[in-house]
Amino acid sequence: MPDRLLNTFALVTGASSGIGRAVAVRFAEEGATVALNYRGSRENAERSLRLVQDASRRSERRAANHVILQANVGDEAEAVALVDDVVRAFGRLDVLVNNAGIQVESPSESVPIAELRRVLDVNLLGAAVCSQAAIRHFLSRPGGGVILNCSSVHEVVPKPGFLGYSLSKGGLGNLTRTLALEFADRGIRVNAVAPGAIETPINDAWIHDPARRRAVEAHIPMGRVGSPEEIAAVFAFLASSEASYITGQTIYACGGLTLYADFKQNWSS
Repeated sequence: MPDRLLNTFALVTGASSGIGRAVAVRFAEEGATVALNYRGSRENAERSLRLVQDASRRSERRAANHVILQANVGDEAEAVALVDDVVRAFGRLDVLVNNAGIQVESPSESVPIAELRRVLDVNLLGAAVCSQAAIRHFLSRPGGGVILNCSSVHEVVPKPGFLGYSLSKGGLGNLTRTLALEFADRGIRVNAVAPGAIETPINDAWIHDPARRRAVEAHIPMGRVGSPEEIAAVFAFLASSEASYITGQTIYACGGLTLYADFKQNWSS
C-alpha cells in the first residue's frame, strides 16, 4: 500500500459502515490519521475504529491517534462543532470527506416536505456546512486542503421515487464545482466520487436477495455490483498529491452505469 497520505489528518462523516468505513480504513492504510464521524450506533462506530487501528498497524507505521466523534451533520450547529472538534483533536485538518447520507423512498407527488428537508439537511446542507467550516480552517493556515464529496450516479441519472436523494446528489455536484472554482487559487481542491450500485447497508433491500441482486446487476455494463473498497481507492487517490491538478470533478465509479447501457445494442438508428 502506498504512503500517499502520511502526515495527513482527515475527517470522514458517516464512517460507521459502508463506504465511509472503507474510506477511513483505506486512508489509515495509506498513513492518514482519521476522525470517524457517526450519528447512530456507537457499537458500529467502535468497530470501524478498530478496523482503522488495525489498518494502521498492518501498514507498520507509528500508531495513529484515530478518534470517533458523534454528530448529526444534518444539524448546522453539530456539523460546525464536529469540524472544530477535529481541529482541536488533531491540531489541523487536511482532508474532509462528506460521506454521510440517507434516502427515503416515496412517490414524488406525496413525499412529505419534512422528509425532503431531512434528506437535504444530511446529504446536501450537511456537506455544505462541514465544507464551510473546513474551508475557514484551510484559509487560516498555509497548505490549503481537500474536500471530497460522496455523490452518486444519481447526480446525473434520475431516481424516481427518491426525490430528496436525487435533489441532494444533483446539488452535491454543483456544490463541488462551485467551491472548487471559488477556492482553486487558494490551495483548496474540491472533488466528488459518484458510486453506482455498491454492496453497502443502504442497499440491503436487494444485496442479500439473489434474484433481486441479479436484476440489479443486469443493468450494470460490468455485470456486477461494486465493493466499498473499490470506491475507497478512488477517494484515496483524490485525497493524495497524485491528484494535485484535479479539482471540480465528479469521478463516476459505477461499473458503467452512466454509459446508457440500453444503447449498447443499436435500436435508435
